[in-house]
Amino acid sequence: MPFGGKFRIIDFPLSNCVNSGIRRVGILTQYKAHSLMNHVQQGWGFMRGELGEFVEFLPASQRTAGGGWYSGTADAIYQNVDILRNHGPEYVLILAGDHIYKMDYGDMLAAHVESNADMTIGCIEVSIDEAKSFGVMSVDESMRVTAFDEKPAQPTPMPGKTKTALASMGIYIFNAKFLYEQVIKDADNVDSTHDFGHDIIPSLIDNYRVVAFPYQDVQGNKPGYWRDVGTIDAFWSANLELIGITPELNLYDDKWPIWTYQAQEPPAKFVFDDDGRRGMAVDSMVSGGCLISGATVRHSVLFSNVNVHSFAQVENSVILPDVNIGRHCRLNKVILDKGCDVPPDTVIGEDLEADSKRFSVSPSGVVLVTPEMLGQNYRHVR
Repeated sequence: MPFGGKFRIIDFPLSNCVNSGIRRVGILTQYKAHSLMNHVQQGWGFMRGELGEFVEFLPASQRTAGGGWYSGTADAIYQNVDILRNHGPEYVLILAGDHIYKMDYGDMLAAHVESNADMTIGCIEVSIDEAKSFGVMSVDESMRVTAFDEKPAQPTPMPGKTKTALASMGIYIFNAKFLYEQVIKDADNVDSTHDFGHDIIPSLIDNYRVVAFPYQDVQGNKPGYWRDVGTIDAFWSANLELIGITPELNLYDDKWPIWTYQAQEPPAKFVFDDDGRRGMAVDSMVSGGCLISGATVRHSVLFSNVNVHSFAQVENSVILPDVNIGRHCRLNKVILDKGCDVPPDTVIGEDLEADSKRFSVSPSGVVLVTPEMLGQNYRHVR
C-alpha cells in the first residue's frame, strides 16, 4: 500500500528495523504478494549478505498437515519455526506490516531483557472507541499484563482514565525458545484460531511473565506518532497530516530516515501562468513525475506520475500513482486509486449522494475511486 507520496507502508517497520540495528528480517507473505515482493527486492537490496544481513520472504509454505495459507498470525510463525531455528536468534521481534510510526526497537528489547519477561507487548493509549479495533490489556504497577481482550465490544479503561484504554500495537518480543514452544502448542489445539491476540497472549498471562512496553517515538515522545491506516478515513487523514507545517510524522528527519525504492522519475513540473490557467500546488506534497498543467492543487498529496490537466481543481485529496485527471475536473476529499483516468469535466466530492451510486463513500465523506469504478483497467500514465 502506498503512503506519503513516495513510500510503501512496509517501508516504515523495515526502516525501524534497519535504523534500530536489526538486519536479519523475514517478511511473512500470504497471497497476491507480487507488488510487495517487487518493491522490497528493488528497494531493500542494500543488506550485506556476507555480514549475515538479509530481508527474506517467508510465504505460506503449506508444509503443515492439511496444507493451506497462513490461518492466523501464530500459524504464520509456526509454519516457519524451522527457518527461525536455523538462524539461531535469542529473541524474536514480531511486527505488524500495516502501521505508520517510527520506533527504536532496541529500547523495547532492552526493557524486555531487563524485566526478565517471556514476552513483551508494545502498547499505546487510545480512545475507548478506537480500542474496539485492537487488543486491550490491563497491567499492574510493574507493567505486567494481567488481562488481555482482543477487539472487545466494551474495552476496559485505564485506571483513572475512563476515556482511554491500553491497546496492543501488534509489536511483540519473545524469548525465541519460548516462542517456538507456544506456537507448536497452539498448532496442536484444534479449538484455536492460531492468532496471537485471540489465543496465545490470553493463554500466557496467568502462568508466564508477559510485560507491556509503552510506546515512545525516536524523539522520546510518549505516546509517539502511530497510525493504523486500515480504513479509508484513516488512510486519507494520515496522508493529509503530512502536509502540515510541522507534522507529527517528520519525513525529513535525516537522523531516522525512511528507506524506500527510489524510482527513476523526472522532477515534478508546473506549466502555464495565465489568469485562470495557472499550474500550481499549495500546501501539498507533489512527487516525481507529476505534471500540473494549468491546474490548481490544494491541500493534497500526489504520488508519482500524476497528470492534472488545465482548469482542473484538486483539493483535500490523495492521488495515488499513474493517475490522469482531465480538464475542468473538480475533485474534493477524494482518494484516486492507482491508474485512474478521470474524464474531463468530472466532479467528485461535491454531491456525496450521487457519488455513492458510483464510488465508495466513507463515514466521514471521503470518496474512494478505483479504475474499476470508472469502467477501466489499471493503466500507466507513462
